Amino acid sequence: MAAQKTVTVTQTGSPIGRPKDQRETLKGLGLNKMNRTRQLEDTPSVRGMINKVSHLVRVEEAG
Repeated sequence: MAAQKTVTVTQTGSPIGRPKDQRETLKGLGLNKMNRTRQLEDTPSVRGMINKVSHLVRVEEAG
């Protein structure tokens, strides 16, 4: 079985004053506090969530 590709996502922006769907997307990614980092599988659904809140997160590609 091939190794799963992952991405490291770090929250860099505050959800205060953002629309509810963006706040919920951050929660769905496992990010609910500033500078919190998560390792997530690189799937189309995760990429879509990242694109929705790209102005609030930093993404680093991993192997």
